[in-house]
Amino acid sequence: MTGTVYKSTGSWYTVKSEQGDFIECRMKGKFRMKGIKSTNPIAVGDMVDYEQEETSDTITGTIHHIHDRKNYIVRKSVNLSHQMHIIAANIDRVFLLITINNPPTTFSFIDRFLVTAEAYGIETILVFNKIDTLDDVTLDDQLYMQHVYQEIGYQCLRVSAAERKGVEALKELMIGKTSMFSGHSGVGKSTLVNALEPTLDLKTKNISEQSKQGQHTTTFAEMYDLSFDASIIDTPGIKGFGIVDMEPQEISDYFPEFFRLKEQCKFNNCLHKEEPHCAIKAALDKDEIAWSRYNSYLKILEGDDEHYRTDVYDEDRKASDKTRE
Repeated sequence: MTGTVYKSTGSWYTVKSEQGDFIECRMKGKFRMKGIKSTNPIAVGDMVDYEQEETSDTITGTIHHIHDRKNYIVRKSVNLSHQMHIIAANIDRVFLLITINNPPTTFSFIDRFLVTAEAYGIETILVFNKIDTLDDVTLDDQLYMQHVYQEIGYQCLRVSAAERKGVEALKELMIGKTSMFSGHSGVGKSTLVNALEPTLDLKTKNISEQSKQGQHTTTFAEMYDLSFDASIIDTPGIKGFGIVDMEPQEISDYFPEFFRLKEQCKFNNCLHKEEPHCAIKAALDKDEIAWSRYNSYLKILEGDDEHYRTDVYDEDRKASDKTRE
């Protein structure tokens, strides 16, 4: 039988059959012997083949085949640096939720996410959530951050799940698609899903007053079918986003504003650092490329893992301030 993985807990997988039934499945152990350097060989969104196993009181299944994926979002595993973690697979569109200070989302985090999405050909829309909480200073920060990404070509939405501002515009972009919500803990993913589909009633928590960080309410990625012909994958909050499996020469290809200019560089293997006659650095000097984006590029090029850094927010702000100057 064939179905789609709707939930993964690491040992059990909830699979929706082609007939619309849900069945709890385990994975055949040999999958872990195929050299897949992933902490989760099967991800939410995967299409799989499984065999049903019926006992006296329940029906379960065993997954024996994973269909080829059209795409997936992957990041470096937090605890196992040489492995990757597949967040979700077979996604039509990703909505990256961003908050300015409740909790803060950095340019660095956004850029790492966008680079990965670009690499796997997944359209990403930036959703600036909690706009109802912004004061004059944070509103200026939000509008500036939005300006940076709109100039590159990314679509941006301003949303307040609490006040339902922008929710209908978001819903229109989800119709007929399988979408994924991602972002830090506390940016309001589950609250926004509840605003889109109140009957789901997903658990939510307030921001910790002591740390100003979000508290995990979504433990595992899970897909939900919505009443307006859409499916949504709600994912656990991400603290950092480690880049995997990218060669230095290809990283700039996933910065669209870099890619548009790289053919103008004198050297076709230009890394846009110290090389002469570099079109990207020339554009940077003319303020045609944001310093925050160039700073993110250098950190990714150097293999700097955002997971383990405590100073990333301060550096991110300095790069932003340099651009504004």
